Amino acid sequence: MGLLRIMMPPKLQLLAVVAFAVAMLFLENQIQKLEESRSKLERAIARHEVREIEQRHTMDGPRQDAALDEEEDMVIIYNRVPKTASTSFTNIAYDLCAKNKYHVLHINTTKNNPVMSLQDQVRFVKNITSWKEMKPGFYHGHISYLDFSKFGVKKKPIYINVIRDPIERLVSYYYFLRFGDDYRPGLRRRKQGDKKTFDECVAEGGSDCAPEKLWLQIPFFCGHSSECWNVGSRWAMDQAKYNLVNEYFLVGVTEELEDFIMLLEAALPRFFRGATELYRTGKKSHLRKTTEKKLPTKQTIAKLQQSDIWKMENEFYEFALEQFQFIRAHAVREKDGDLYILAQNFFYEKIYPKSN
Repeated sequence: MGLLRIMMPPKLQLLAVVAFAVAMLFLENQIQKLEESRSKLERAIARHEVREIEQRHTMDGPRQDAALDEEEDMVIIYNRVPKTASTSFTNIAYDLCAKNKYHVLHINTTKNNPVMSLQDQVRFVKNITSWKEMKPGFYHGHISYLDFSKFGVKKKPIYINVIRDPIERLVSYYYFLRFGDDYRPGLRRRKQGDKKTFDECVAEGGSDCAPEKLWLQIPFFCGHSSECWNVGSRWAMDQAKYNLVNEYFLVGVTEELEDFIMLLEAALPRFFRGATELYRTGKKSHLRKTTEKKLPTKQTIAKLQQSDIWKMENEFYEFALEQFQFIRAHAVREKDGDLYILAQNFFYEKIYPKSN
């Protein structure tokens, strides 16, 4: 007796395959929906448990008030490096201070000296930590990093900063000393009247464009130690890197200033709520531009890049840029060419002991 073979027509075979694929997709979709529902349920239970605990602590004592006091006690120091868009960023802080209810104070040092005397360091630390009427406070000025832990304070301020490509920063500063900017156009600058271009200065070996003038961002982050201001010090660069990672809340770059502001608004809304929109639409944020600035030639740039000082300052800049981009990559997502801050990606669960 021969085997009975049932042969399906090709069209029916194709329909059977399609039907099977559709069924599998449907099942996968249902499983995914179940997983999403389970996840939502877990989050809802966790949120409920957290609310119960928060309510219990509110009834038991003033812990919630203490948390609010902590936020009102906050102090930010922006020890701004010259010619890194610092005035543009600081204008945002001034524009927001009344609305967000904090104080802005400019640290004006004699002759813009970034290094404070020991006695001034003590005075400054005391002011910052005990001046309650000025809290929450945003302090800004051209001063190098100061380690508050050396003075025995219980709570250190939050440091932030912005740095820039070393050669671009030096070129901007060179022309700023000669022609000023559109922020205070009538102010007479120290080198006013000198028409020499940056290219001519480098070709002639002038002092205002010498590689030593590049040495600024490293010592600003390094601090008040004498070695920080020894031009070309490897120890100073290593210390600057350490401080950037361990002592600064966030360091942005001039070339990506808007992203820096967006991250600050997401992380520190007490100060920076509304900052991103203000930067995008406001006039002051784009106000300060150095006038008469001429871009250097490739030959000029190549000559500066031969120096060890440029190599160290550029290494520090690239280090800061990599750190900033790493932080940004974990805080935002891109959609249609725009960046969006990620929502909270953690929650609490399995909270014990259970409330009755």
